[in-house]
Amino acid sequence: MRDRLGTTKPTDTDSAATRRPASEAAAGTPSRTAARRTAAATAVRLRLTTVYVVLLTVTASWLATQGHAERARFVRHNSSNVHHMEVGKWWTLFTSGLVVDGVPAWAGIAAVAVVLGLAEWRWGPARAGAVFAFGHVGATLLTEGAMWVMLVARIPGALSRARDVGISYGLVATAGCLLALGPPVLRRYGLPALALALAGAWATDQQLADAGHLVALGLGVFASRSLWLLARATRPYRREPSRRKPSRTP
Repeated sequence: MRDRLGTTKPTDTDSAATRRPASEAAAGTPSRTAARRTAAATAVRLRLTTVYVVLLTVTASWLATQGHAERARFVRHNSSNVHHMEVGKWWTLFTSGLVVDGVPAWAGIAAVAVVLGLAEWRWGPARAGAVFAFGHVGATLLTEGAMWVMLVARIPGALSRARDVGISYGLVATAGCLLALGPPVLRRYGLPALALALAGAWATDQQLADAGHLVALGLGVFASRSLWLLARATRPYRREPSRRKPSRTP
């Protein structure tokens, strides 16, 4: 219907079409807000994993901007090898765990987020961090101790300044502990499968890191037997008592 000026009056259909995008935007805003709140709550609950993933991401991003010589120098100065242990640079036991080595950085960081995040979700930050650190530091000391013995015995192939950085020792130990404390199917099949895969890698390459992975797996299984971890891992799930409304009798 046209008025005297020749313009068309808005109909109810046009008004509904105009209001629809605004209503859809208003409906999408709460869902995005809820998703952000859920992500923030998860990051707070998995605060150890969040902080470690951020540190790994920052280190990997910085190394990606450096040249080959600078990256090699950084890895050399943060390798937890026999030479650094002898001169008292024990802090390399921890800084070596800030470098993702041997795999693409995104793959290593994603593996840490999944494995360490699952462990922290189940056991809490203290126990998850303790298992990861126990595997990382313990496997490093045992492998470098074996390297030191080889150097003292003058066995060919021993290196005092070996490249030894990465997250894999702590990652394997945590994964092994999760499998050892998991359902019977994982303990029966998952743990032997992981051990066979690591043993196959060591038999093929015969590198120091491959031997360290087997050591880390053993340390993770050993940690799963600790009473401190079993007290949390085997805690039964408690259901909140249901609140029933009192029935009204006539």
